[in-house]
Amino acid sequence: MSAALPSGRAAWLAEHVLPFEPELRYWLARRVPLRQDVEDVVQETYAILAGLPDVSHVRQPRAYLYTVAQSVVLQQLRRAQVVSIEAMGDIEQLQLPGEDASPERQASSRQELRRVWELIGQLPDKCRQAFLLRRVEGCSQREIAERMRISENTVEKHICKGIRLLMDAMKTDAAMDDMQAGARAPRDGRHAGRR
Repeated sequence: MSAALPSGRAAWLAEHVLPFEPELRYWLARRVPLRQDVEDVVQETYAILAGLPDVSHVRQPRAYLYTVAQSVVLQQLRRAQVVSIEAMGDIEQLQLPGEDASPERQASSRQELRRVWELIGQLPDKCRQAFLLRRVEGCSQREIAERMRISENTVEKHICKGIRLLMDAMKTDAAMDDMQAGARAPRDGRHAGRR
């Protein structure tokens, strides 16, 4: 993966993120409420960090790493068709070390959870089925292939397509949120600080 990264990004990850990986893995192993694979969460977290267009805004890399990992875990929970009451109760344990979730953050997380469920519901049937079997039930590609009576290669394609469609939809949602936030900005001549 690092070969495709710009050298500056790879250096930033190596210097500011990798030192916290053992701590992150320990934190995840103790708090992930479902049978999620910690390795999957870590890999998705790195993929997100590697894909950031710019990291100059990241002032606290450790906190940012935990925030991204928490988001990945929450997204995986949202993908589940059936989430047990125990798992929903365990969501509270996903708070970052040393942080209390504000009521606004909790409400935002619940809203985000509902939206991800909607997006998963919009995936093509076979894509959604393969995606949920892998990400929620933790089935191997071989098990999914047997259940769906398709090849393992096709399973992989369905899962990749699901991830791509979900990421595209989330990016679109984020862009729409940014546009709406811009439209709500004060129009009385005063300007907030520029980025």
